[in-house]
Amino acid sequence: MHSLREVAVRNNIAAVDEAVGDAADFAIKRLGMTLEPKQEEVLRVDGRRVIFNCSRQWGKSTVAAVKAVHRAYTKPNTLVLIASPGERQSLGMVRKAAGMVAALGLEVRGDGGKDPSVLLPNGSSIVGLPADEGRVRGFAASMLLIDEASRMTDTMYHALRPMLAVADGDLWLMSTPCGKTGFFYETWAYGGDYWHRISVPVTESTRISARFIEEERAVMGPMKFEQEYMCSFVDLGGELFGRDVVERALADDEEDWDFQ
Repeated sequence: MHSLREVAVRNNIAAVDEAVGDAADFAIKRLGMTLEPKQEEVLRVDGRRVIFNCSRQWGKSTVAAVKAVHRAYTKPNTLVLIASPGERQSLGMVRKAAGMVAALGLEVRGDGGKDPSVLLPNGSSIVGLPADEGRVRGFAASMLLIDEASRMTDTMYHALRPMLAVADGDLWLMSTPCGKTGFFYETWAYGGDYWHRISVPVTESTRISARFIEEERAVMGPMKFEQEYMCSFVDLGGELFGRDVVERALADDEEDWDFQ
């Protein structure tokens, strides 16, 4: 049985749902946030499969937390999962989400499970998953947000995807590149037309000064800077042959191959 306060809060949420708008409107009007143009663009995307490739310190974790809270707030009795290569990162995103829930005037509490979580009065919850493939099975979610996806293992990624099956849920991948390997690169380069791709190099951000950008360019060198700040998938010397060399070799005319 729910308390009168909980019932009142649920009714209030139901009453404002139609006026909430998309996640960008939600961030601006309900959370009082000031968004960069690219952040607003990302939050207005309404796609099942979204991958955004962004500069360091662009604010992707905050954007992801807004998306999670918007989904949970507007869709009663739904589960939103947040995953990352490290538990500390997942916990940080759940804490961001909890702060946004508090800003809405709602009580912040967990769902009673072992994983960090936020339970909303409408029955929806946001759960941060551990970076352990053996401990993430069993969930069924309407949305999965993967932060720092380029650093997550393919094994973990393949363990997470089935959690969206029953609800035909949404999947968002967010990261700075990390070479031409792994599911993040493969999805960006070869994932097909049903993925909505968004690239946000540091030059499209107002958060970082031009002076700092030039300093980073000088310290890192061109290739590392291209990866960390300009959204480029580059081979940084960890492989004997670069990915482009291998792909060109595989694309050679097969008629030249001798199988005798």
